[in-house]
Amino acid sequence: MPPALLLAAKLALVAGTVVLASLVSRRFGHAAGGVLAGLPMIAGPITALLLIDLPADAVRAVCLATLACQPALMAYLVVHAHLAQRWPWWACLFGALAVFFGGGALLLAWPLPEWARVGLAMVSPLWGAWAMPRLGGCAAAGPVTLPRIELACRVAVAVLVAAGVMWGAEHLSAGVAGLLLAAPITGIVLPAFTLPRHGGAATAVLLGGFVRGQSGFVTFFVVMLLALPLLAAPLAWLIAMVAAGALPVAWGRLRATMRARTAGAG
Repeated sequence: MPPALLLAAKLALVAGTVVLASLVSRRFGHAAGGVLAGLPMIAGPITALLLIDLPADAVRAVCLATLACQPALMAYLVVHAHLAQRWPWWACLFGALAVFFGGGALLLAWPLPEWARVGLAMVSPLWGAWAMPRLGGCAAAGPVTLPRIELACRVAVAVLVAAGVMWGAEHLSAGVAGLLLAAPITGIVLPAFTLPRHGGAATAVLLGGFVRGQSGFVTFFVVMLLALPLLAAPLAWLIAMVAAGALPVAWGRLRATMRARTAGAG
């Protein structure tokens, strides 16, 4: 695929994901938008594009590198949610990004075997859900007011951030490139707009939904890692995308069942 067309496709995916997550938030609330943004809405199609131009072994290596950075991404989400309860959006963003890049650099430099990297990635959504702020009966649930001008600004900022990340990934060192490619673009843009307008509780709800969506994100890359050596690339990708969408739904139903049982016991 020509580089210009590939870049346009990546930027279109970023813009489309931000629009879709924002519209879902407007209709169903911050948590629902966060779940959608946390899924491999961008990474999944980009992986499909990589499969067109690269051999399966090379794509598998990309999947492993992404999983290696997953605990740092989860730390970013948790730290961002806690800082949002007391700091302005720009301070939350810089503090959480420092945690992400610092943690990601340590993880990439740590000589762990493949199974350990995959294992850490798989448990990270569970740890993230446990470590999120406890807000009790948060009033940030329900539909969200979202003017059209704000939606346009979200898309514009997301495209600029994505373009900068992609430029850095092509021109900087391999380690920095890996971290940049793992950077949570929607996890940067959406909280930065949510916090000033809707407050810290809403931002934590959004990021909590993002953590739930990350269970699907991790599932996608784990399935790709396991399936690529065994199956044709298109079939492996299709199975991974279906699994990525199914797991957050199952997680949500399990949580709802547990809450109902707890309420009934009380």
